[in-house]
Amino acid sequence: MAASGMSARAWWLFATVSVVWGIPYLFIKIAVDDLSPAQVAWGRIFVAFVFLLPYAWHKGALRGLTARWRILLVYSVVEICIPWPLIGFGETRVSSGLAAILIAAVPLIVAVLAVRFDHAERATGARLVGLFVGFIGVVVLLGLDVAGRPGELLGSAAILLAAIGYAIGPMIIKHRFADLDAVGPITASMGVSMVVLAPFALASPPDSPGADAILSVLVLGVVCSALGFLAFFALIANVGPGKATIITYVNPVVAVALGVALLGESPGPSAIAGLLLILAGSWLSTGGKLPPSLRSRRSALAAATIARD
Repeated sequence: MAASGMSARAWWLFATVSVVWGIPYLFIKIAVDDLSPAQVAWGRIFVAFVFLLPYAWHKGALRGLTARWRILLVYSVVEICIPWPLIGFGETRVSSGLAAILIAAVPLIVAVLAVRFDHAERATGARLVGLFVGFIGVVVLLGLDVAGRPGELLGSAAILLAAIGYAIGPMIIKHRFADLDAVGPITASMGVSMVVLAPFALASPPDSPGADAILSVLVLGVVCSALGFLAFFALIANVGPGKATIITYVNPVVAVALGVALLGESPGPSAIAGLLLILAGSWLSTGGKLPPSLRSRRSALAAATIARD
């Protein structure tokens, strides 16, 4: 695959992860109404671990991880233990759409980190232009609404800190786990994170959470965590962490749409302009090309959709 383009498989993985990781912000927003951010994160991790463990064990994907326990712990902390509670905390103060928009800073953080840690992932040419176009879209969306509101500023800062962890995690995957079956590190990191976050989740026992909160945690665990990580690892293997994290430019589109439809959030004209810039930046950052053989694959995709339904 050319460095500037993406294969058809990579495009479909890109689309899948963009949707799957666009919906967590809605469900986190619902869950933190009844549960603390640490409890939401721990419940999500527990569900994902239970879902993945039998499969990983059957495949033998957990073998060889003991020797890498230190880097596995680091990955678990920077990718899960810190970001997930921070995002939950942030969403107690900002909208679900804004949370997803702030996470869109991840590709730019990856580009900055790559200058020092991963020369192969340095953004140049059209990709660099795309990154900045997308970032301008984030700025337009954010606007000046948060300024002067200490609660929202605090929530936004927490989410931006989470974005730093999300930028570091994929680089660890690329350099330390690329030779392993993806399900092994995913499952092990869930187990490690479950242990690390347990004291924080138990610090404030919840009252009786509602059905919406419980269902939200289940969706977060199975769809957004277990299946989402599997698809994301596959995407990284195809295009590298720099391009893979550009999904964060598409996630806000999904998150804002769900916020409007289900939570009554109301983005203004600047939000629409920002979304268009984000989409343009995402397109440029992935090579500025349409997926190959798009027309010939439409009928197969339609048939697969019918069979699935």
